[in-house]
Amino acid sequence: MSVVKELIRKESNGTISFGNYELSEKSKVNDFEHNGDLYKVKTFREITKLEKNGMIVYESVPGTSVTDLDISEREISFKVEGFEDSQITLELEAEKEYKIFIDDTNLGKMKTNLGGKLNFSVELGNSEQAEVKIMKL
Repeated sequence: MSVVKELIRKESNGTISFGNYELSEKSKVNDFEHNGDLYKVKTFREITKLEKNGMIVYESVPGTSVTDLDISEREISFKVEGFEDSQITLELEAEKEYKIFIDDTNLGKMKTNLGGKLNFSVELGNSEQAEVKIMKL
């Protein structure tokens, strides 16, 4: 897998890919339309952030590249790549329980806070890729 050179793109399978952790300076794309929603991405080595209709969807510190982001009512899945371990924040439904899987390993259940934020870490390095799946319980 490689970084998303165009910062955000639509994939042929209906998902989106975004982020470029190799950039040394912040870059962004505003008003990227996908399935009737407007997305905004900001990305570089230190952080990657994706917003949908003005609301945060994904944020990672340090920056990452995400491919095949698929969001449904009950599940979010994506592949993530970065140069080192990354802290990921997703904004989901407030005070709900979710089950987290990374590379098919069940990390257990986590509950979102009042703001709907779910935080977890992914072990990455040397441009390794991890598959993430979050399921609403």
